[in-house]
Amino acid sequence: MDLRLTGKTVLITGASQGIGAGLARAFAEEGCHLALTARNTEKLEAVKADIEADYPDLPIKLVPLDLTVPGAPETLIDEVGDVDILVNNAGVIPSGSLFDIDEAKWRAGWELKVFGYINLCRLYYPRMKAAGGGVIINNIGNGGEVTDPRYIAGAVGNASLMHFTRALGGSSLDDNIRVVGVNPGPVNTDRIFNMLKKRAKDLYGEESRFEELASTYPLGRPAHVHEITDLIVFLASYRSGYTSGTIMTVDGGIASRRSII
Repeated sequence: MDLRLTGKTVLITGASQGIGAGLARAFAEEGCHLALTARNTEKLEAVKADIEADYPDLPIKLVPLDLTVPGAPETLIDEVGDVDILVNNAGVIPSGSLFDIDEAKWRAGWELKVFGYINLCRLYYPRMKAAGGGVIINNIGNGGEVTDPRYIAGAVGNASLMHFTRALGGSSLDDNIRVVGVNPGPVNTDRIFNMLKKRAKDLYGEESRFEELASTYPLGRPAHVHEITDLIVFLASYRSGYTSGTIMTVDGGIASRRSII
């Protein structure tokens, strides 16, 4: 299937690892020009080197920075310029109950993920409109649907981003811009295993029993990274040109079970 993405410019935040790194490769496979940002310069350079080994002529621009620093989003735009596709992916909201997550941790988690997504949408939407259109994909997370009290900061933050995406994307096609959200469940990255170890310690007193929790997932495993990134690439393409203001959940049915584990 020709997605007609060749030559499109894609900005991916949080591109140094996990789903972000997977997205960089997935869009590279479609011939997209990449702009990648994250805090860790060394990891970003490793992602770039890995992709260049297979696609040596592909334009890849790295912009290492911390998007929570005042003025950083504006700096990013100055460095990258206009893009056809923005994928908001940066940020990890800490797990824990209301009494585990103090105000400082809560605000720090929301600063990068919740407000980070909102700020980049606010800055890039007018540029896309002026250029004739574009696509914004917000990688959010099924915690906004599950509302697990042991992931309360993430549940509330993700739910906010879900409604933000629907609100912005509901009328964005009037400007030839599509805004779509993706809610992954557990994905085979370091983050999910760190969360499982923390939960295993809370439940059983032993981190080593995290695999027992992982075995309860659909198919007995987290999602493969490509099962998330392939969908996002499709949603960014003209093949999904009538999709906006909605959320796609990819969690094997976990949200319907009403449990984040």
